[in-house]
Amino acid sequence: MRWLKTLITGILCIAVLLAGIQFTIHNTQKVAIDLVVVQLPEASLSLWLLAALGLGAVLGIILSIFTVLALRVRLGAARRRASTTQRELDELRTSSLKDAV
Repeated sequence: MRWLKTLITGILCIAVLLAGIQFTIHNTQKVAIDLVVVQLPEASLSLWLLAALGLGAVLGIILSIFTVLALRVRLGAARRRASTTQRELDELRTSSLKDAV
């Protein structure tokens, strides 16, 4: 089963690589990007688009890391609360048994 996963991953990587090559070949026009504050140098359209894709991917990963960290903090707090509640419940159960004897 592992070899099938490796095969499918390899085929997908090759397909993405071929699509990227085709994308680069068909988008060779030179464009200059004006960001109001700064004028970026003239480069091929495919380069600018791939740079925007890469920047978006990196920013998405960074933002998702912050979200995951916040969720882990909340999970830790919830686990501590559950542990405290469980200890209190156990104490109440044992104290009621002690009172009955």
